[in-house]
Amino acid sequence: MDPAVVDLSRLQFALTALYHFLFVPLTLGLSFMLVIMESVYVMTRRPIWRTTTRFWGTLFGINFVLGVATGLTMEFQFGMNWSYYSHYVGDIFGAPLAIEGLMAFFLEATFVGLMFFGWDKLRPVTHLLVTFLVALGTNLSALWILVANGWMQNPVGAAFNPDTMRMEVTDFRAVLFNPVAQAKFVHTVSAGYTIAAVFVLGVSAFYLLKGRYVSVAKRSLTVAAAFGLASSLSVVVLGDESGYALTDNQKMKLAALEAMWETEPAPAGLTAFGIPDLKARKTHDEIKIPYVLGLIATRSLDRPVAGIFELVAQAETRIESGVVAYDALETLKADPKNLAARGVFETHRRDLGYALLLKRHVADPRTADKALIQKTAWDTVPNVPVMFWSFRIMAGIGFLMIAMFATAFVLVTLRRHNTRWFLMLAVAAIPLPWISTELGWVLAEVGRQPWAVEGVLPTFLAPSSLSVGQILTSIVVFTLLYGALAVVEVGLILKTIKKGPFAEQEAFPSGAPGRPGAGPAGEAVA
Repeated sequence: MDPAVVDLSRLQFALTALYHFLFVPLTLGLSFMLVIMESVYVMTRRPIWRTTTRFWGTLFGINFVLGVATGLTMEFQFGMNWSYYSHYVGDIFGAPLAIEGLMAFFLEATFVGLMFFGWDKLRPVTHLLVTFLVALGTNLSALWILVANGWMQNPVGAAFNPDTMRMEVTDFRAVLFNPVAQAKFVHTVSAGYTIAAVFVLGVSAFYLLKGRYVSVAKRSLTVAAAFGLASSLSVVVLGDESGYALTDNQKMKLAALEAMWETEPAPAGLTAFGIPDLKARKTHDEIKIPYVLGLIATRSLDRPVAGIFELVAQAETRIESGVVAYDALETLKADPKNLAARGVFETHRRDLGYALLLKRHVADPRTADKALIQKTAWDTVPNVPVMFWSFRIMAGIGFLMIAMFATAFVLVTLRRHNTRWFLMLAVAAIPLPWISTELGWVLAEVGRQPWAVEGVLPTFLAPSSLSVGQILTSIVVFTLLYGALAVVEVGLILKTIKKGPFAEQEAFPSGAPGRPGAGPAGEAVA
């Protein structure tokens, strides 16, 4: 495979995935914030809460449409750009995606129309149920997609079949309850909730700074403060759980994001700051926080955490074992009834993927010498500086979000919604959780390299046989198309925010709480 084809295929998928995930987390979080706001309306029957729900529901709808469009493109890429990947592991990877489409996506797609157009046709409790089902479907979609992605990170419940030369499901329950997938789901969803809370907080703060739609803004700010504080705390707690999942399943990723070259003896300390040096294979000017890494990674103070050098040595051993499996597999291809070869293959089958790493350098892994095996073992180390700094920026933003929402919660509890310095901070903070979430995906996907499926299929073997020109053309087309859609999306959101919650001028009984037109610019007096 031409290395340029591999790199461009990766670039294209990275661009579309990161672009898609600009919309997904806002959809995840806003859906349940709508449930909260509408629940208050159903319980109190105060029209101001109906207006508030409909306003944020409009922004949800704009975001939802583009999230669906970009998600469909991503799924098509598995067949267009990653055809060997689809052939090799499609039996496992395709099942969660099919369930997501048949169950979760159809659920949200069925009820989203009722949510938008059923306000005057459904009873309030029925409409609330519809809104909840949309939120449930949205979050179930995330579950099944992350089950598929989690399997790529930790391929449990599947095995290579030498008769079909493909990976096949052996235990779907193990695929579903994959610890990496479960940790990834709760962490990702919590991050989405935080993004939605920051968005609602920032827009509400903007209204309060301008003195517009004050009653809607205050209520939205209160919901966002409480929802955001719970969500941001969950992100950190569940991120800790993700770190623990890495210890057993993705040790190299953990060592890389810590820039930990040597095995860290117990109690392992967390590197708060350092300068990773790829050439010298060490980290300069380290500042460590004692005990923290041991608590996160091993839940103990008496277990070491493996470093890059130790893990590379283990990879070298697994490559050697994989070559034995590869040789036995070649024998079985010629003579499927050779019981001796099958026995050897069964003994070494878990390391077959490591032998395939040698195909970057030689056509037949069996011809590799000791020096090439040692060199290839270092291919299992992801980009350490990217991992190291991505994690620290992501974590730093996470703690900033906790501080911001804690401050917001205190201020709304004290009914100091108009604290100007905080409102300005809330508006300025809107982009931060998106940056953090995108860096989280960089950690997840760059940290898995050089694997398309951890320990099973190297990335450079997974793409389709396309030309550089074909991929470049599709990248340019996607970039122009998605750029135009982004302009449309942002324009619609800004236009909706500018119009404000009372753009539709809902008709309420005279004197009702939250009645539009009761103040300047359609402001409600509550």
